[in-house]
Amino acid sequence: MALNLRLINNSRWTAMRLLLASSLLTLTCMSSCFAFAAEQKPSAIEPLLQAISERLTIADQVALSKWDSGKAVEDPPRELQVISAAQARAAEFKLNPDDVQRLFRAQIEANKQVQNALLAQWHAAGKAPDTVRLSLVDDIRPKLDRLQTQLLQAYADFQPLRKAETCQMQLDAALKRYQTDPIHDQALVLATADLCPAKL
Repeated sequence: MALNLRLINNSRWTAMRLLLASSLLTLTCMSSCFAFAAEQKPSAIEPLLQAISERLTIADQVALSKWDSGKAVEDPPRELQVISAAQARAAEFKLNPDDVQRLFRAQIEANKQVQNALLAQWHAAGKAPDTVRLSLVDDIRPKLDRLQTQLLQAYADFQPLRKAETCQMQLDAALKRYQTDPIHDQALVLATADLCPAKL
């Protein structure tokens, strides 16, 4: 009788230990899963870099237009127009107008860097690529204007990360995913140089 009671108690204790171990394992798994999900959450930096990269890609078509027309890369009135238009919408996205001015000035300078580098290559080769041309006025600039909204929204969403201590570290890691060629890679670094406050 006493032996049976001990066996029953031991069995109950073993069952309780197994149940407790199972519960702890489940909680550990849930915690790990939640942590993994948090780590996998897309960073706010991605949409911003996508918009910046797209804008730099458009610089290729701008350069072709300048090659065909012989016009200078520098266009101060247009640059002022772009920056002023972006600053005018800063409040709409709860952004500091000075930050917006810096952002778009950086995009313009990076865009011009791509144009100048490509034009130098083409002049050295004696010709430009035989690709379909887009109209600077009818196609390229309207596309850049539409991209302005995308860039402003992405920059607004990026603000919490911009204030984080890991901003520059995350930016450096993300930039590696957008590398294409030396010309555009260097321009991308210029376009993103002021994104994190430590760089200001």
